[in-house]
Amino acid sequence: MSVRVRRVYDPPEPRDGVRVLADRLWPRGLAKDAARVDEWPQALTPSTELRRWYHADEGSYEEFAERYEAELASGEAAEALDRVRELARENDVTLLTASKTPERSHAAVLARLLED
Repeated sequence: MSVRVRRVYDPPEPRDGVRVLADRLWPRGLAKDAARVDEWPQALTPSTELRRWYHADEGSYEEFAERYEAELASGEAAEALDRVRELARENDVTLLTASKTPERSHAAVLARLLED
């Protein structure tokens, strides 16, 4: 099975498989029926503190990825990651994000973890 990252604003494609919204907040200006989201595990998203730190350009993407992986290692985040990992074992999974640079977002970190 494959895991890929796409912008949530892009139209759904048949090869998306299970569409997982990887953002904490619903994307601005997007109708829920148009997004065709199958799963929305909000516990899987970076903490507010980490997200603000990263968007304030206080650290590198690599440091953000390390901190985010540490957050995913316990609690509800770890449970949510396990759930999506199970989905990815049986289906194609597309991680959706509103980020303008999905390849340098938390969704890219998730995709890498799910492919390992």
